[in-house]
Parts: sequence; C-alpha cells; structure tokens
Amino acid sequence: MASNRVALILLTALAPVSWGTTYAVTTEFLPPDRPLFTGLMRALPAGLLLLAVTRVLPRGAWWVKSAVLGALNIGAFFPLLFLSAYRLPGGMAAVVGSVGPLLVVGLSALLLGQRPTVRNVLTGVVAAFGVSLVVLKAAGALDLVGVLAALAATASMSAGTVLTKRWGRPDGVGPLALTGWQLTAGGLLIAPLALLAEGAPPALDGRAAAGYLYLALANTAVAYWLWFRGIGRLTATQVTFLGPLSPLTAAVVGWAVLGQTLTPLQLTGMALAFGATVVGQVGAGRGAVRSSGARLFSSAEENHRKVSMDVTGGALRR
Repeated sequence: MASNRVALILLTALAPVSWGTTYAVTTEFLPPDRPLFTGLMRALPAGLLLLAVTRVLPRGAWWVKSAVLGALNIGAFFPLLFLSAYRLPGGMAAVVGSVGPLLVVGLSALLLGQRPTVRNVLTGVVAAFGVSLVVLKAAGALDLVGVLAALAATASMSAGTVLTKRWGRPDGVGPLALTGWQLTAGGLLIAPLALLAEGAPPALDGRAAAGYLYLALANTAVAYWLWFRGIGRLTATQVTFLGPLSPLTAAVVGWAVLGQTLTPLQLTGMALAFGATVVGQVGAGRGAVRSSGARLFSSAEENHRKVSMDVTGGALRR
C-alpha cells in the first residue's frame, strides 16, 4: 500500500535528518580541530558494534565489495567532506554537495540502466538552488583544493549509493550486517589518516564522550542502517533526493538550539529544497525502472522486491 511506501521513505529520511545534527554536536560537545578523529569515532566503533550484533562476516567477493563500498560511503567521504568544510567559506561545501542527486541520476543511467528524466534533473537543480539559499553565507575567495574535495566527496557518496543498489546484498545477509561491513572498512581506512594528520587521540571529558557516543550510535550506526536499508528498497534517485534534508536540519537546529537567525531568503530556500525532496520521491516512485543490476539480488531479496512492487506501484530503492 501507499502507506507502507510513505513509512519507508520517512524512516529513510531520518538518516539525513540525523546527519544534520552533526555540526551542532561537533561544535558544542567535541574537541576542536579533530575532524579525522571525529570521523574515525563515528565509523569504527559503530561498525564493530554492528559486527558484534550480527556476527556475520563477508564471504568471497564481498570482502572486496565491502571494502569498496566502505571506502566510497565512509572512508573517503568523511575526510574529503571535512577537508572541504575547513577550506571553503560559509556553506559552500554543502552547496557543492547538493549536486549529489544530479550525479546519482547520471550514475544510475550508467550502472542501473535507469534513464534520466527531465523532471529528475530539474528537481535536482531546484534542490541545489534551495540549499544554496539556506547555507551560503558571505562571499569569500574559493579555495581550489576545497572545491575539488567537496566535488570528490559528493562523487564518492553518489557512486557508493549507486553501487550499493547495484550489488544488493548476498544471500541471507540483512542491511544491518552490510552496514557494519561498510562502517568497519571505512573506519579502518580513516584510522591511519587520523593518526598521521592529527597525532594521538585527545583526552576526552564526559561531555565529549557523550557527543561521540551519540555520533557513533544514533548518527552513524542507526542512521546508516536506515540509509542502506532504504537503498535496497527504493530507487537510487529517491534516496539521494532525501539528502537536502541534512543541511535543512542543520539550519533548523542552528536556529532552535544555537540561537542563529533565519532570514526570509533562507526560509525561501528551505521551502524550495524541501519541495524538491518531496517531488523527488513522487517522481522517482512513479518512474522507477527495474535495473539490470537488480538481478544480482538474492532470490529472497527478489521475492521481497516483488511484494514491494505490488504495494508501492513499482517503487524500488537505489
């Protein structure tokens, strides 16, 4: 039924909403100037926890696939995102990141056989424009390294999302285990970078420990489980159009908790970005195309998807 599909979308949307709280938690609870250590503390403890809970390890080709997905979605994405945020003025990193839906539309055409539609492209443009109105602050000199890092981070996450949809999951493995594999692989990739760039871990007080606990559990373990679960059941385009909810949440949290102001121009941008998110769900749900990569799913997943198609009108998640 349509209600089941809406519930699935809303649950998946909790992931970018949670990620939108990262800035407030980082600035208010965590030690400063430790972006790689923060990325490591988000990924590795959450991944090891999920491995302990599921007690399922990759087998065969999935050792390589998990490493690739973990690098794209976590290990490369986190450092590149932090690098761009530190080198670019205002919310420029978020603006560059908001082109993610357009990248996913293009990659879905190449890897999933899903033909891009004018509606999806226009919706992606509106979403990026809305986000720019919300987060873009006073102009400043653009740093080439920062821009390239932001583009690379967006491309990394977009490719990881589409490949996650294409490869599906192995027989008998649920999204929780798949999430644990990727978080662990990504965390292990970040660990040596954090040690080389930032040195030994900082001393943590109770406030910082609580902040890292929130980031590892709610902001990462649960959020990425919901995200990857959604990728398995909706289209890649539907999932990526939920991404603008992250900067929108950050703006609302900044206003409600940190005392920041919201101008009429920002409110207009929020309305545009949120509207594009909704349109992205409706348009993608109606125009979902079965991809050739979907055939790589297990027979159990195939049966689940057939039931999902009956109750959602053919909506598949990337």
